[in-house]
Amino acid sequence: MIPTPDEVAHGAANAFDLLVRGGVADLRRTPAAVIDEQPQGTTYKYLVDEDAARRTRHLPVLLVPPLAAPPTCFDLRRGCSMAAHLLSLGHATYLVDYGSIAFSDRDLGLEHWVQDVLPRAIEQVSADNGGQPVQIVGWCLGGIMSLLALAARPDLPVNSIAAVASPFDFAELRLFAPIRGVANITNGFFATALYRALGGAPAPLVRIGFQLSTLDKYLTKPLAIATNLHDRDFLAQIEAVDDFIGNMNAYPGRTMGQLYHTFFRVNDLADGRLELGDHAIDLANVRVPVLAIAGDTDALAPQKAVHHVGTLLTGAPDVQLKAGPGGHLGILTGRAARRTTWRWIDEFFAASAERSPRGRGSGRELAQGLARTVA
Repeated sequence: MIPTPDEVAHGAANAFDLLVRGGVADLRRTPAAVIDEQPQGTTYKYLVDEDAARRTRHLPVLLVPPLAAPPTCFDLRRGCSMAAHLLSLGHATYLVDYGSIAFSDRDLGLEHWVQDVLPRAIEQVSADNGGQPVQIVGWCLGGIMSLLALAARPDLPVNSIAAVASPFDFAELRLFAPIRGVANITNGFFATALYRALGGAPAPLVRIGFQLSTLDKYLTKPLAIATNLHDRDFLAQIEAVDDFIGNMNAYPGRTMGQLYHTFFRVNDLADGRLELGDHAIDLANVRVPVLAIAGDTDALAPQKAVHHVGTLLTGAPDVQLKAGPGGHLGILTGRAARRTTWRWIDEFFAASAERSPRGRGSGRELAQGLARTVA
């Protein structure tokens, strides 16, 4: 199609900003302050002004990223930030940040985060809000770890959990089928020797792995930029995603071993029961409402793998399964996420808070606010 004069003008301005000014995305992060520190688990509270703080009446929300991914997944850029969105609705909003992983952390296993970091973060957030129960949003492994933490500690002050792109049946991950086949033939010898020698999965390998999961988009990105040069928001999103991928972290060696052998090779999570450290964890012990959201083009966590959790949460009073447009990161914070994922989470949290004795008023207020937004 022949571009219009306006598109040509916008394209020229955007090209100038990309080439001369260094980009078009506003990557300033939502201000946050530390409320608690522990090894590989710092809890932040996103800051609001005094007027907004007085309007905060809804249940607090804790954002839980996966290991190795930068926590900016929840605060990708100005104009596309789940953290800022939750703050705008009146939620006191918090984030767990695992920090950088070094070779010296190679002995850390998943139980460090499931049994220590996340329970303490949940309790700190609840205490910071007068004992109110916490609503959790976990992305990818963050959703898995959140559910495992609550299954191991059903007494934690949690009101509901939204798990986005969190796979629970790794047999459905077709992207890894060739790797699983080779691993079964060799009994996992080569991969085990590699991650032990490296002390885990170094950040560059994690970054390459994420790029390979969206290889088609990676290869066609120059064409996409050229054909959408007039669309500043499209260009800003690509720039923000590139910044996110460029800041991937490492997996500790022991955690990498657990993911590789327990999840990928044996698919031990598929029956909802997992031996982690000295704990036997059963997802049937989760007693709060759960929302599981999948991306319809997600190669890392296909819809069947994500929605499999619905068969495991037999003790949960409400389990909702949703699917929307987007890949692994896009379903969480793509440009369409505000109309799909974020909206579903908002409605789910409002309904869950309304059913909770301690959150009934905040749930009603949030539901009314959402109705006004639609109107």
